[in-house]
Order: sequence, then structure tokens, then C-alpha cells
Amino acid sequence: MKNLRKVSLYLLALLAFGFASCESEDPEKENDGEVITDVTLKFQELNASNALVGSVFSFKASDPQGIEVGKTPTIQSITLAKGKKYQMTIEVTNSIENEDITKEILEEAAEHQFFFLGPVFDSNIFSIQYADAGGIALGLKNTVTVSSSTGTNNSSMRVVLRHDLNKSFAGANNPTFANFVQAGGETDLDLTFPIILN
Repeated sequence: MKNLRKVSLYLLALLAFGFASCESEDPEKENDGEVITDVTLKFQELNASNALVGSVFSFKASDPQGIEVGKTPTIQSITLAKGKKYQMTIEVTNSIENEDITKEILEEAAEHQFFFLGPVFDSNIFSIQYADAGGIALGLKNTVTVSSSTGTNNSSMRVVLRHDLNKSFAGANNPTFANFVQAGGETDLDLTFPIILN
């Protein structure tokens, strides 16, 4: 009788352990970040006094399903004039949810930053400076100067948005910081816009 009772207790314990190990916990949902469908670069000419003149013209990268790092959305070529200076602003949106992601990037400016890379900077075709309000290094508003002496008419500009980076990392306050990965964080956007210079 004692053996039967021991066997019953062992079986009960074994079954309880089996049920406990079979229970599946719901995996936590990963935070994939915001869905971005459109990135628009807006340019307006600046005169010698740095006052805005002329009309705003825009160039867009878009994917109606969402722009993902490593995938190729539809990207318009940027056409600019040699020897001109421009204000360049960036708008980021989610057309699926009709959301303005630009506002969120601005609200979380301490955690986000755009970097601008590529042949246009390596060849001194462009120079770029952050022009965000309050002197923050963010990149939603910038000043772009196009060289008048450049011999090439075609180039490209890579636009990278990082978040959770160390903005105090040496060199990270430079919009053309090629080693931006060393400042840590993750990439939200990585787009290359073709550039045509007239």
C-alpha cells in the first residue's frame, strides 16, 4: 500500500512537471519601430544673405508597404544647380497610418540623428551643415552648398537616420561622419539619392 501511494505521488509529480513544462508563454512582441513609407527632401535656394528665395522643390523616396533598411524603395533623383546654396529639410511620414514621423523625430531629438555620406562629400561637390533650431545635431534642417567648380554632373548622397546613438561620441556632431556606426545605436533609414547637377 505504501509503495502504491509512493508510485501515485511520483506519477502526480511527474504529470504536474510535464504540464508545467508544456505551458507556452506568449512571446513578447518586438518593437519594430515606426513604419516609414515616405522620406521627402525639400530644397529652397538661399541668397547671399542666407534668406530663402524662390520655390520649394521636393525629391522623395517611397514604398507604400514601408521603407525597410536593406530594401530598395522608389527614389527620385535630386536635381540642383552648381554654385548655389540651399536649405534642405527632411520630412518623414507613414502614409499607411497618416502619421507625421518628423514630429516624433524632433520630439526625440536627443536620440536621433541624420548623417549624409557619399561621393558628393568625398569629392567636395557638396558641403552640408546642420541648421536645426537651437543648434542641435539632428539633420531635419540643413544648409547645403553646391560647388561651382565641380566637373561632374552625376553623383549620389546617402541619407542615414540613426537612433539611440551616443551623440557625444567624438566626430558624431559632423553631418558627414563616415564612422557613425562607432557612435552606437541602430539604423532607422538608409537611402541613397541619385544627384544630377546642372
